[in-house]
Amino acid sequence: MTKASCCDTCTYYIYDDDYECYTCDRDLDEDEMVRFMTDHSYQCPYYRCGDEYRVVHKQM
Repeated sequence: MTKASCCDTCTYYIYDDDYECYTCDRDLDEDEMVRFMTDHSYQCPYYRCGDEYRVVHKQM
């Protein structure tokens, strides 16, 4: 799984009207950000699946 596909499906990946682009809503510290940008096998500790179907299925 690539970083882009992980971010695309993450709950914290939201559209920011101020920047007019998608951004991560979690505050990564400097070390986490450097590792995220340079390490291709890095798994984000804040990743949370944003699958709306899973949420709806749970409510039924």
